[in-house]
Amino acid sequence: MNKEEIIASNPIQNTTLDIGNNSNTGATKEEIDIQNHERISQITGQNAPILAHTIDSLTLVDLGTEENEMVSQPISEEEISNTNTMDVKSPVAEKIVANYLASDNKEPGGHCLAVSKGRFEQAYKQVHGHLPYLDLPDSMATKLNTPKQVFNLLYDSASSPTPEWRNLPEKYRGRGNAGAIAYAGMGNLVDTAGIWSGELRPGALIQVWRYKEDYEQVVQGANVKKLDPYGHSFIFISYIRDEKNEIIGLKIADQGFQSYRPLIPRDYEVWWAVNLTI
Repeated sequence: MNKEEIIASNPIQNTTLDIGNNSNTGATKEEIDIQNHERISQITGQNAPILAHTIDSLTLVDLGTEENEMVSQPISEEEISNTNTMDVKSPVAEKIVANYLASDNKEPGGHCLAVSKGRFEQAYKQVHGHLPYLDLPDSMATKLNTPKQVFNLLYDSASSPTPEWRNLPEKYRGRGNAGAIAYAGMGNLVDTAGIWSGELRPGALIQVWRYKEDYEQVVQGANVKKLDPYGHSFIFISYIRDEKNEIIGLKIADQGFQSYRPLIPRDYEVWWAVNLTI
């Protein structure tokens, strides 16, 4: 099966996982060139593989019996509809979740950035009557970019070895939607530990990176012609807990790439999220 390219405005997250001829034998570093969301989303069933949790291995491995049972279960409409959205502290976050639950097309395809950003912008406009760019603080501007340009550069993780990127606050670089929204004063950052200890609220936006070393290069300003990191952008819906009430997974909303099953901690090495406050 040939690789397919997803065209989007952000080159840094354009990576492809070539699954191959429906086998679970694995993919090499060279094969993961452009993120093929649609192809991976077709992987379902009891033998659904995920990437190994090693920095130097891109081998697809089978999950253990317990994990396989959890991730192979589709997220049912009834399950999502029963999500407790009363814990949402942001009108925009609440609207994001409400729009998603009411949608007849929860997996529209396309690129993860465009879908997550569209859901955020739509909800913001419904609540405030205009897009979020009108409310960005002037302090976000740099000598080279307007507040809107800074917001979009951070949101898209538009990493490059140029002043436009390196003049942005390092604290927010590489953190995608979470970094941009937090820097705009519209939400609070949540790191990996916070995400998996239960700090997320429904409607939070999440940016992840498959490999920590790629994330670190993105933060410093990577040359996208030489680096093709594997990132993903999506929205948090709810936690999945076991019989001991411990968190074992996340239900998410994306374009269909991974929303067909819950995410587990070892899916990605770097996790950043933002709980909206607007």
